[in-house]
Amino acid sequence: MRFSLPTLIALLLAAPLGYAQTTSTAAHTTVAPAHGSSSAGAADQTDLNDVRRFARVFEIVRQAYVEPVSNKTLMNDAIKGMLDNLDPHSAYLDKKGLQQLDEDTSGQYSGLGIEVIEDDGVLRIISPIDDTPAARAGIKPGDVILKVNGTLVDSENIDKLFQDLRGKPGSKITLSILHRRSDKPVDMTLTRQLITVSSVKVRELEPGYAYIRISQFQDDTAADLEKKLGALIAKHGPQKGAILDLRNNPGGLVTAAVAVADDFLNSGTIVTTRGRLRDANLSFTAHPGDLLDGAPMVDLVNNGTASAAEIVSGALKDNHRALIVGQRTFGKGVVQTVLPLDADHAVKITTARYYTPDGTSIQAEGIKPDIPLGDDLTVKQGDAPAAPINSEADLPHHLANQNPDAPTDINNDGSSQSAKLAVQDYELSQALNILKGLALNRQGASPK
Repeated sequence: MRFSLPTLIALLLAAPLGYAQTTSTAAHTTVAPAHGSSSAGAADQTDLNDVRRFARVFEIVRQAYVEPVSNKTLMNDAIKGMLDNLDPHSAYLDKKGLQQLDEDTSGQYSGLGIEVIEDDGVLRIISPIDDTPAARAGIKPGDVILKVNGTLVDSENIDKLFQDLRGKPGSKITLSILHRRSDKPVDMTLTRQLITVSSVKVRELEPGYAYIRISQFQDDTAADLEKKLGALIAKHGPQKGAILDLRNNPGGLVTAAVAVADDFLNSGTIVTTRGRLRDANLSFTAHPGDLLDGAPMVDLVNNGTASAAEIVSGALKDNHRALIVGQRTFGKGVVQTVLPLDADHAVKITTARYYTPDGTSIQAEGIKPDIPLGDDLTVKQGDAPAAPINSEADLPHHLANQNPDAPTDINNDGSSQSAKLAVQDYELSQALNILKGLALNRQGASPK
């Protein structure tokens, strides 16, 4: 039996929705009708004139456009347009898009290593990922991609050029980048590579002070954190404090973020989500078992700290577990769910807002730091002339210290190491100084 296109569309719109499933890498959830959906649906019936108008435009484009366009292409573009106009994060995923989503959550793909968002017809960088071609080339959060291989990015080709950022390992791509606070674009030729992103790095900045870097939230992030931080503590002993570096972390899986926050909390709410569907209303609570046993924490953030990374920062801040240091975070306070349509197609749609433990939505606002630091600040090692006298020990005929165990190198007070770190990473050096103050305060408050 054949139907005209307007009739077919009307039949599809009138057909009842049997069921759908939300899917993520963590769980499968049946979508139930939203509370009050029947009354809302009665008040917002589809106007048949709108359906006729859509069908008419479809036919005009198919028959009159200067070049032939297949029905399949037009339908796919119509679906994409419907989702693209909802918000920057909802999207229609074909087989390639699903593969890319799987690569993002598994941490292995071939490309440049940047998290990009389509923003009003341009490709804007949320953040580069550590140790990738984009990071090594000096791409920063807030930069804009103006051209890809010489083609100007616009609303018509943005989806294709977005896909072109990935490709075979070893292949080259030229980007025209407009850096933030610059008015002159810079052309960069980058080589795509197979990127296996280990999302967690752990080391000691100084004896007793751990540095934990999480670059994104993947399937294995929490397990990797527990393994590496456990190994550091086993080797060096309990830590006086730790810096959690979430700068330029674009986010990832909500489940991974919840597990990481839980690793540093003994109790309390981590995050709640609320949406129109019953299954979108969730609350996550911490369990006993703080990996640092209550040692002070500093959470280092900036404008590139987004999404799942903001869930962790919000949980640590509202539970008074860590001081937030740096700049205001990106402000992505919504959650996406993947709804499969068939084996090769799915819809990624925003289904909920999330709220920090204090009930705050950070959507389009971000998390303000407890201690703000200026953005993109650097320090330079100054040239100081050698002073003949720096201390009592330099004076002739000085009395010796009576302590037989007194150090012979009195100038080794840690200031040179502090200066070196400040030159390399000013924000990190400031965070370490703050952490030391917290650790000293905790030590002074402990009963003797």
